[in-house]
Amino acid sequence: MSLPLSTLSAWLRPLRPTWRQWPAIDRGTLRADVVAGLTGGLILVPQGVAFATIAGMPPEYGLYAAMLPAIVAALWGSSWHLVSGPTTAISIVVYATMAPLAPPGSDTYVSMVLTLTLLIGLFQLALGLLRLGTLVNFVSHTVVVGFTAGAAVLIAASQVKNFFGIDVPRGASLREVVQSFAAQITAIDPWAVAVGATTVLASLACRRWRPRWPHMIVGLLAGSLCAAALEAWAGAAGRIAHIGALAIGLPPLSAPDLRAETLYQLTPIAIAVALLALTEAVSISRAIALRTHQRIDGNQEFVGQGLSNIAGAFFSGYASSGSFNRSGLNHDAGARTPLAAIFSALFLLVIMLFLAPLAAWLPVPAMAGVLFVVAWGLFDLRQMREIVHASRQEAGVLLATLGATLTLDLEFAIYIGVLLSLMLYLNRTSRPPLLAMHPRETGWPHSFNADPAPPGRVPLVVVRLNGSIFFGAVNHLAESLQAIDEADPEARHVLLLAGGINFVDLAGAHLLESEARRRRAIGGALYLYNVKPEVREMLRRTGAEDTIGTANLLPPGQDAVATIRARLDASREVDAG
Repeated sequence: MSLPLSTLSAWLRPLRPTWRQWPAIDRGTLRADVVAGLTGGLILVPQGVAFATIAGMPPEYGLYAAMLPAIVAALWGSSWHLVSGPTTAISIVVYATMAPLAPPGSDTYVSMVLTLTLLIGLFQLALGLLRLGTLVNFVSHTVVVGFTAGAAVLIAASQVKNFFGIDVPRGASLREVVQSFAAQITAIDPWAVAVGATTVLASLACRRWRPRWPHMIVGLLAGSLCAAALEAWAGAAGRIAHIGALAIGLPPLSAPDLRAETLYQLTPIAIAVALLALTEAVSISRAIALRTHQRIDGNQEFVGQGLSNIAGAFFSGYASSGSFNRSGLNHDAGARTPLAAIFSALFLLVIMLFLAPLAAWLPVPAMAGVLFVVAWGLFDLRQMREIVHASRQEAGVLLATLGATLTLDLEFAIYIGVLLSLMLYLNRTSRPPLLAMHPRETGWPHSFNADPAPPGRVPLVVVRLNGSIFFGAVNHLAESLQAIDEADPEARHVLLLAGGINFVDLAGAHLLESEARRRRAIGGALYLYNVKPEVREMLRRTGAEDTIGTANLLPPGQDAVATIRARLDASREVDAG
């Protein structure tokens, strides 16, 4: 059975570039975008090299990942200010998941990372075309905060070797890094520490007192000058390692490993990284959109990120996503349209064509110092304190995600955080509170007191439910309704305030139907007040409306208590007569 042409066209519409939706481009916006692009291009030089180092890739791959993938994401994404490229979290996930499969930096490793990038892009593209943008909502903010903090620790641990000049096996776990550091504490290289510490202090000082300056570049310059001074005047020549020459130019074509066994091995990793990357990109886009009042299309962002990673897989990039630092800088620098992200990638290419020879002199301890600064910036202590103080359950998710990030494979850490968040959500929604209300004789339903029913009147229990009645909540609600009888055996009539019920499924309709029958059997009744139209339609289709009785479904605005008590009084008089 073939799809209608209109349906197929609607599915494929996100594949069109989005430049028709950009703001109007004139001389003023073009000037602003050029300035913002130049600023972003300068920042990308140290960041690209640093992130590639984290990912275990050759340094130039971090720069390639910030070129064509960033342009594609700008052309096909929906955000005007999002800047895509290599990021800290994605880089650490790539390294942690791929290092056990091949030696980092080797041809096999690079080929497998390219394959991973292609799979990530295909998953993201498929999710966008299928309009499944809401999936990122399942990766809660608490999970992202915990994962990011864990990634920061792993980034710092990966650079202990370079910062202190000691021998740590590549790919060592956090425990192994700590053990190696403790065993070699007397072998720490003071020259390496001096260069790394100078880089850290200069970068932090710049960020503190000159926040508009590119603090990473300032730190690298300070570290490089410190290394040059030590080599010239302190006899440290040859003891301080340097990055070496970068093979930079136009991004060369690359070939992912498409063997069946490689695809099978990398698919589970790609799914986890794709969700994390999408969460980063969409969260950043929405955060900036709050300031610019732009509407973000989550599905279009999925398509843009997917095409971006597919392009990176074939043009010597690796997994990329939206960058919070570069996107925020892009906005603060005055960017007006996605052209700023495109200019940033082009300026990066021009800068590297002229400055690539100088990168060979970057000291390795200075790069380690920059990564220490990056790691420290990932600790969102304010958010962590807020989560701990706000909810014990969310604090548990935070700690579990952080612990899993430090001890397990990173893709499993993401899954664990998501599963815990879902379990907490299901626990909350499956136990909606059934609150007892005490109506006044007049003024219903706007005021309440705790007065008992007047003498001689039939007890009427009024309860309010805030939540949906679905299969997961049925058992809890049945027990709560049964508890009403146990608390007061005379309370056979129950009025349920249904204004807070947004959804009732088949199991929920059967629960209300069963409760109505049970109360009728003991001489009472179940009444529903202010039932929403969609809920009443479900009751009608399942037959529960007839069982409850249409007269017992009271419309909003009616004095429900007076109506019910008038019926009960009339019924009692008939019985007495």
